[in-house]
Amino acid sequence: MIHVPSAADELAKTLAARADPDFAVRMQRYFPHEIRALGVANAAVVEIADGYFRERRDTPAATRLLLAEEVLARAEYHEEVLLGFAVLHKVARTGLGAELPDRCEHWLQTYVSNWAQCDDMCLKLLYPFFLGHLELIPRTRDWVASSSSWARRAANVAVVKFVRRTVGRTVFELPLSHVFDNCVRLMHDDDVYVQKGSGWLLKVTAGVHPDEVAEFLRTWHTEMPRDTFRYAVEKMDPRLRRSLMELGQG
Repeated sequence: MIHVPSAADELAKTLAARADPDFAVRMQRYFPHEIRALGVANAAVVEIADGYFRERRDTPAATRLLLAEEVLARAEYHEEVLLGFAVLHKVARTGLGAELPDRCEHWLQTYVSNWAQCDDMCLKLLYPFFLGHLELIPRTRDWVASSSSWARRAANVAVVKFVRRTVGRTVFELPLSHVFDNCVRLMHDDDVYVQKGSGWLLKVTAGVHPDEVAEFLRTWHTEMPRDTFRYAVEKMDPRLRRSLMELGQG
């Protein structure tokens, strides 16, 4: 059994040893505001977490969860937040219980401070978790009312891979009512990253349901922010995209 504070110390030291100040400076161009970064690539953060558990394969998922909480509570650098999520990647699908979405909402409100951390949680932690817990996906709908803009963004980003997804022998489709209701409720959100999250979900949905998304855009284009609209039409058939863009400019 690992000692959680000592494990958090070891992981933090390993991460700090990989720091690259030049890379940290280059990272800043992806963010509108300065972030406190060590300069460690996302893949290297995952490698550090995986490497730690390679010789500790019997570590219970519950202990990993305690370690994630410890790493996040201590986090001072961007990559330390990613590391907190990374220690859970390997057990996300089958090792964690139904309380994880609530924990993630708390982490979004408390520790996440930029779009990259938000999306890392959604795509590397919540995505595999929901593959094993499809029935819990609707829990994310509550996040559209969160005081945290990152939780509101995550309400859409956490489900982009479930618009249509084959899980085992089952084809799961996110209900269109889920997609459209989220986007309507967030339509007047004043955070650009929330709007881009809505546009991302609409864009992915348009790949499966182009006619329905086009009708949604026709209905709401006068109220929809430009960022959301442009993301939504980005991958549509060129003729349909042009006609909708003309509508949006009208």
